[in-house]
Amino acid sequence: MAKVQEFERIALIASDTERAQAAFAELLPTRNWAPLDDAEAVVVLGGDGFMLQTLHAMLENGRVIPAYGVNLGTVGFLMNRHRAGSDICKRIARARSIAIAPLCMDAVTQDNGRHRFFAINEVSLLRETRQTAKIEVTVDDKVRIAELVCDGVLVSTPAGSTAYNLSANGPILPLDSQLLALTPISPFRPRRWRGAILPDRSTIKLTVREPHKRPVSVVADQKEVRDIAEVSLAIARECELTLLFDPGHALDERIVSEQFVV
Repeated sequence: MAKVQEFERIALIASDTERAQAAFAELLPTRNWAPLDDAEAVVVLGGDGFMLQTLHAMLENGRVIPAYGVNLGTVGFLMNRHRAGSDICKRIARARSIAIAPLCMDAVTQDNGRHRFFAINEVSLLRETRQTAKIEVTVDDKVRIAELVCDGVLVSTPAGSTAYNLSANGPILPLDSQLLALTPISPFRPRRWRGAILPDRSTIKLTVREPHKRPVSVVADQKEVRDIAEVSLAIARECELTLLFDPGHALDERIVSEQFVV
């Protein structure tokens, strides 16, 4: 990964938490910050949730610029370490860029409504009631599991593989692996199926069985659609995002490190 250029027009945004707002007030007088809609890059102060919110806003607005996150939240997996008093512009100039392609989700509801959202972390299908879900799993136009009986199922990108996917006992994927994780949530049948690792060029279709008795919702990162009939998923390479990381603290290193946490 090559060193990024030194950006001239940089925007500064912050979440509404007390810590993020304090850092915003500290950084605001250090340079002439550009408006976000005219910036070449953006500094994002907050946690992973605010970073995801910012990246999704870029996708929705159709204007994607590199984002440098400063962790003022909790986990901060997508962020850089907060260092009070450091020269943020010099850190950005030395940062390394990592490209992330989101999942594109096309969902069809029981009343034939159609919804398209992007997911940077994962798309998850979840049962809506006490009844277990029954889901048909199709990969590359071939039915792989005719009836997965479960609480749900999710498809994760490498960037999201240490989030909900890991909590559901899914695999951690290196960032450059070009893979997706297909992970069941509390599977009942097939009892021994623990998921699959797929090339990220795969197309995935998840079809709900017995939807009136066993309704299912779908969540693409923070967007939810209820009472779905089917969901189609594929990597959206045309919507590639860029995250900036300090040397030695890149996302791929964090993904490796996470596998040795005990």
